[in-house]
Amino acid sequence: MQQEMPTTSAYLLLEDGTLFKGTSFGKIGTTGGELCFNTGMTGYQEVFTDPSYAGQMLIMNTCYVGNYGVNETDVESDSVKIKGLICKNIASRYSRMTASDSLDNYLLANNIVAIQDVDTRALVQHIRTKGSMNCVISSETGNIEDLQKALDAIPPMKGLDLASDISTKTAYSYGPSDAAIRISVLDFGIKKNMLQCFANLGIALKIFPSHASIDDLSSFEPHGYFVSNGPGDPAAMGYAVQTVKDIIATGKPMFGICLGHQLLAQANSIPTYKMHHGHRGINHPVKNLTTGKCEITTQNHGFVIDENATRNHPDIEVTHVNLNDNSIEGIRMKDKPVFSVQYHPESTPGPHDSRYLFHSFIDLIKQYHQM
Repeated sequence: MQQEMPTTSAYLLLEDGTLFKGTSFGKIGTTGGELCFNTGMTGYQEVFTDPSYAGQMLIMNTCYVGNYGVNETDVESDSVKIKGLICKNIASRYSRMTASDSLDNYLLANNIVAIQDVDTRALVQHIRTKGSMNCVISSETGNIEDLQKALDAIPPMKGLDLASDISTKTAYSYGPSDAAIRISVLDFGIKKNMLQCFANLGIALKIFPSHASIDDLSSFEPHGYFVSNGPGDPAAMGYAVQTVKDIIATGKPMFGICLGHQLLAQANSIPTYKMHHGHRGINHPVKNLTTGKCEITTQNHGFVIDENATRNHPDIEVTHVNLNDNSIEGIRMKDKPVFSVQYHPESTPGPHDSRYLFHSFIDLIKQYHQM
């Protein structure tokens, strides 16, 4: 039987001094990180387990979260990756017959501190005006001095390399072992469905840790390379930028997504910068400049590549742009079989408009190797 949750006061303190009072759910405790918001109305479990959210305190915009419970198959990694959760209402009762448990129990099992009964519309409007900032949630204390001390201990997202912590520690294989096409994957916090999208196309993958060298990646004798999504500041990842440069130097096809897109830009001397409040949701319109078609996309990023440097780069072509703010959503190298996108074509959760990019990469591999 689904139980009603007990009520305990919780507090949310923002870096600029704004204070919200609400009700606790999940673990009793104190946690903090960078505040961000997601506009999606579904797919909360996939979002919470997305490694790209490591280090972040997530506001869910939809009024009710947890109304369809949780399921062990709806995950993008082996655990919840957000640092904390902020909601208007958490549903203690769930409707999906296949759900294995409530969201509250799931967050408890993953040691996630969360707060509900917060005016998330006002909070999101505040972030859209003031920009992303650090915050702290506590269901242990409402003392402002204690909350401020916890908040002061949280490092800014700018300058953080979080991918080293979230990446796999040992290489492993995925997909059919006897496949005709092999791809080496550089893991900075890869989502499971990215791997599944390749496996569904009959591709053999070997996934390597974030600090793997080009020699490590080449030991798989791959036909191409894939550079994954992940959390943190790409400008703090000089080791990864060098590895991407080494991949480009092999001349073989490469595909990057999200952080992989930013690292490709950095490898071409295109700077990245922190956005005012980021793009996170499942309804962002992107225009493919090659086909002229619009794609509705899933996005989760707080950093972006520099527009002017990208458009003026002699070796880079812009392939996709965001129709909301005209930010760069995709690039390709003019003289190499290398391309990337800022958004998430694996789309869990989200629409499948961009799944063609996995097919495009495999076609590029086949063309390069004359397969």
